[in-house]
Amino acid sequence: MSNATPKKVFIGAAWPYANGSLHLGHVSSLIGSDVLARYFRLKGSEVLFVSGSDCHGTPIAVEAERQKVKPAEIVEKYNKEFNDNLIKDLRFTYDFFSKTTNAVHKKVVQGLFLTLLNQKLIFKKTQNLPYCKDCAKFLPDRYIEGQCSKCNFESARGDQCDNCGELTEAKTLIRPKCKICSNEPIWKDSEHYFLKLSAFQDKLEKWSNKSEGWRENAVNFTKKFLEGGLKDRAITRDSEWGIPVPVDGFEGKCVYVWFEAVCGYLSASQEWAINQEAKDKWQDFWLDKNCIHYYVHGKDNILFHTIIWPSMLMGVGDFNLPSRIISSEYLNFEGKQFSKSRKWGVWIPDFLKDYEADTLRYFLIINGPEKSDSNFSWSDYKTRVNAELLGKLGNFVNRTLTFVKNNFNGEVPEIDKDNLSQDKKEIFENCNIILEQVGDLIEAGRFKEALKNIFVFIDRANKFINDNEPWITIKNNKQEAALVLNICIQLIATLEILINPFLPITSENIKKQLNLKSKKEWLYREVKPCHKLAEIKPLFKKI
Repeated sequence: MSNATPKKVFIGAAWPYANGSLHLGHVSSLIGSDVLARYFRLKGSEVLFVSGSDCHGTPIAVEAERQKVKPAEIVEKYNKEFNDNLIKDLRFTYDFFSKTTNAVHKKVVQGLFLTLLNQKLIFKKTQNLPYCKDCAKFLPDRYIEGQCSKCNFESARGDQCDNCGELTEAKTLIRPKCKICSNEPIWKDSEHYFLKLSAFQDKLEKWSNKSEGWRENAVNFTKKFLEGGLKDRAITRDSEWGIPVPVDGFEGKCVYVWFEAVCGYLSASQEWAINQEAKDKWQDFWLDKNCIHYYVHGKDNILFHTIIWPSMLMGVGDFNLPSRIISSEYLNFEGKQFSKSRKWGVWIPDFLKDYEADTLRYFLIINGPEKSDSNFSWSDYKTRVNAELLGKLGNFVNRTLTFVKNNFNGEVPEIDKDNLSQDKKEIFENCNIILEQVGDLIEAGRFKEALKNIFVFIDRANKFINDNEPWITIKNNKQEAALVLNICIQLIATLEILINPFLPITSENIKKQLNLKSKKEWLYREVKPCHKLAEIKPLFKKI
């Protein structure tokens, strides 16, 4: 096994906006975080896995206005739904799932703000901002849309273009309009605080150049962004829905959500420690330089995890910086980009009413957008579930265990391990080899490749039982049939461990059928002869 597995691992998964249900695209960018957390726990690492609901910002305010309710009502509704879908249904094993309306988060954000201010890394500046006379308000980024000046996309927002991914400014939009009333805004002065990003140019270049374990899109985006030269960036805005600016004279203004939300990784860690009744425990993960920090998110969040958050951490103290950036490309739906705002996609609550959670976890990993955009289609989903999960994994487990139940009284057959042929000895040896190979791929954030290797292992297991035909051999040579089936059970026991980070429900079902109660470890353990199996059931339903 790999000797480099860290003793402490922090995993931060991107915080979904609490302004609508999660869709498959969201989960495709987040699923790797749970794979990492489950794997490292099996390896014996001390893990802190956090995330939460991003509750402030314009998207929530926009949705609240649309539904004619208070923003807090929107937040509570979707925060509960996220907890149900991610934790209860999809079995994400967060150590703490927070929300940015919590008191600890407010305290942490305002504390970081004031520290940066005292370090002269935050300064005041007057901005000329879009103001809608008809709505009588300044227009935050998501309240204004127009044509992108870079790619000509017609529905670019005031902060970012969803088409080309460029960060934008409202003033650069062509034919800007208010999203509420569709009228063209005017421009008025307003005083705001700015983060002095330019002060971190050299530090970020040196840090990012020596960093390892980042996905290629994060490396390329960060390099290109730094080459363009860092520009100071506004971190407050004219809005009351958010964390108040902790400075006199700035009443009615709040901290910008892009600055505030990334602080959630630190605030959630502190909340977790408080809940553990060890309020300083978070420091084990944030100050111990031997702790590895993984950040898992979509490519539209790369900037905030390789530029913004590291700058803030550098500015406030000696905190651990991101170690591994696991940034996914986009998952499309039937060839078009998922969009919460444009109501195009497959929503998680709807999906889980009809289909099993592990089938979704499987599809989103094996077909995941790790290196390039990928696509979800109902036909592909159906084909992969039926052919691979049911036809390969489910079939191998079910027919092996059913045959043992019917022909060996439901007990693991006894064998003479001292007189095994070389090829059969190698099968036992390969159980730990495959665990090492898959483990190394998971640690590198190569989840799709890891899962493909597992299914190569399953293909070989199916070939082994097909080639040896115990259903025929048992008629004339029960001892040989017993040997084949014993080996197959050892392969199933190995699979139970291998698939745990990916398919936790299926892993648990296999463990129950094998009647195993041993402590879970990322290590092959032989299922002893005469061990009694439990009730055998199919692992998957045909779609």
